Amino acid sequence: MADLADSPQALRILPRADCLRIAIAQTPVGFDPRSNGAAIRTQMREAADAGARLIQFTEGAMSGYPSGEGKQVLAGWDVDWAALRDELEATAALAAGLGLWTVVGANHPLTPPNRPHNSLYVISDKGELVGRYDKRLLSYTEVTDWYVPGSHLLTFDVDGFRFGCALCIEIQFPELFVEYVRESVDVVLLSTFSRDPMFAIQAQGHAACGAFWLGFSVPAQCSGVAPSGLIGPDGRWISKAFPDGAGALVIADLDRGSETLRGALEHARPWRARARTGDLHQQARVVDPRSSDASRF
Repeated sequence: MADLADSPQALRILPRADCLRIAIAQTPVGFDPRSNGAAIRTQMREAADAGARLIQFTEGAMSGYPSGEGKQVLAGWDVDWAALRDELEATAALAAGLGLWTVVGANHPLTPPNRPHNSLYVISDKGELVGRYDKRLLSYTEVTDWYVPGSHLLTFDVDGFRFGCALCIEIQFPELFVEYVRESVDVVLLSTFSRDPMFAIQAQGHAACGAFWLGFSVPAQCSGVAPSGLIGPDGRWISKAFPDGAGALVIADLDRGSETLRGALEHARPWRARARTGDLHQQARVVDPRSSDASRF
């Protein structure tokens, strides 16, 4: 299920010290954690074979998502929490065995009668749960019927690259991405169970404005509109799966030495960081009557 845009020969070339190879998954997602878990671990093995250090899965990849079949079904959907925990533990054990950082979407249970979080679990290459991102800004249906919102951003570091996480409709809130820029994040992992083509366009815009890479992961059944892939700090797609509704695995490198990305990484990113402090522009302002008078041409 490797992305066909990447040749087998290219996948065998391991990245340099200033590179990090990652995988963005596109698995079929249903409501059975056992089936979901089997698909997840298959792609983990493929990612490790391709030399990836991290793999990203979509929103609800392990638990399923309430509207996953194209209709709202939560009223008749009872998460098998025991099976979900078993599958997450098996996935963590495999992450340790493969030496592969794994970011996987799943519901996270709270104390009854509270509704669950919609989360991304971050599992290290040692199989340890090092963080959990709980979706902070929810859709109206999510916040009124399905989930409890989270309250904190999440960053974590892998081999000198800093990652942040976001989920689905949070793509509509640029302040979250500016927040990650202020945290010096190199990569934002956006996992979404969406069929909205605008999400992919917005993802390109956020990546370009923040000069960071953006991993875009969707389930296989949503990929016909906007498939999984990696967007570069210049806002352009580096690699993505085919929009054919099938399972896929995109393998791509975060390459700080890329000539194509030099403008974004070496010029745009530091310049924008300096501009955001305000000092640079404040010292350049002048007192001039033609500046303060907005009533004349």
